[in-house]
Amino acid sequence: MPSMPEAPSLIDLPPLPRELRFAFVEASWHADIVQRSRDAFFAEMARAGFGPGAIDVFDVAGAFEIPLHVQRLAQSGRYAAVVGSALVVDGGVYRHDFVADAVVRALMDVQLKTGVPVICAVQAPHHFHEHVEHRKFLQQHFGAKGTEAAQALLSTVAGLRGLDART
Repeated sequence: MPSMPEAPSLIDLPPLPRELRFAFVEASWHADIVQRSRDAFFAEMARAGFGPGAIDVFDVAGAFEIPLHVQRLAQSGRYAAVVGSALVVDGGVYRHDFVADAVVRALMDVQLKTGVPVICAVQAPHHFHEHVEHRKFLQQHFGAKGTEAAQALLSTVAGLRGLDART
């Protein structure tokens, strides 16, 4: 089967100014897992030319506290984009999928209302097990999500700046 030609870019993305600032909001629950996303995010941002001084980190208790912090940060006008990262698990007491859904919807609302990109690295596995192998898997998974969050952030910010330049 012949390969499809790559679609041309609809927008010529401008380089990002190095003075841009970003915020990373992370839940403290399951910190050994969630911090992997932050570490990978920082590494990917550094590869793109944005060192630790361009990124402010904010710790919150859990996933449910992330949207309000993200909203305040987005409204501040200080940040070009904000990331939220958390692990929402099935603790057997409540429906964790309801919490995850509420958080993700709230993050989407923040970006649509403020115009500031909000990148979501909130994950809710079907089942969470407190054993070494599962924790290792999630640590690796969150590392990948941190890299993806940085790539999504850079692409989104550049894309929106490109749109702004054309309008």
